[in-house]
Amino acid sequence: MSAVAILIADGFETIEGLTILDVLRRGGVRASLVSIMDTREVVSAQQVNITCDFTLDEINPDDFDYLVLPGGLPGTAHLRRDPRVTRLVEDFALNKHVAAICAAPSILGELGLLVGRRATVYPGFEESLPAGTYAGERTVIVDGNIITASAMGQALPFALAVLGDIAGEKAVEKVREGIQL
Repeated sequence: MSAVAILIADGFETIEGLTILDVLRRGGVRASLVSIMDTREVVSAQQVNITCDFTLDEINPDDFDYLVLPGGLPGTAHLRRDPRVTRLVEDFALNKHVAAICAAPSILGELGLLVGRRATVYPGFEESLPAGTYAGERTVIVDGNIITASAMGQALPFALAVLGDIAGEKAVEKVREGIQL
């Protein structure tokens, strides 16, 4: 079973970071919140204090198959500016799996990782995607090993898409039933 690293920075969108964690764990997937800050403690854009499972320096990226980038501001900007994160995103996009929601798909676009693909991003960030890439708003797009979603309102469908990619439709149905969706 795949292991998932959810990269968290100060200013992340609370629902986007925690919904995916919740859904993946309900689906039996090993998912960890990984702070890119100096400590395990981070503060969301909505001023919710979170203690992550690890800091980025405490993990071995080889132990993970999936990288998740929640959006939110300034969380996305913190992720984009961190060279450790950009190296991981490039490696996972080329060799493993990446999922990004809200403003975070802009990181993939700016790194040139969405050329020839379909993706979505939060409205106003479309210019960060290569020409012909943008697949619309209020949606989740699965394109090979990359999953993108447009905003917080898509957090649950996004999380279920990632779960389905990792554990299959049976796991998705089990979670859907358990949460009465």
